[in-house]
Amino acid sequence: MSRTMLIDWLGWYGVMATIAAYALVSFSLLRPDSLLYQGLNLTGAAGVTIETWDRKDYQPFWLNLIWALIALVAIANIIRSVYG
Repeated sequence: MSRTMLIDWLGWYGVMATIAAYALVSFSLLRPDSLLYQGLNLTGAAGVTIETWDRKDYQPFWLNLIWALIALVAIANIIRSVYG
């Protein structure tokens, strides 16, 4: 797989994971404090972040970088509340 194809794939994965996370919470199939929801947000935002950085499209890059950081903090809080 070429570098370009991999980055495109990561971007599409990111879009689909973020939409899936939003839909699953919106239809009460997941709770916002679930690791799956936050994991989809984190990996989705990371995929879009990589793709937008590569394309030098900086507004969505920063949006998704911050989205990923929020998800990372939420995951840490969930883990801390369960184990901690």
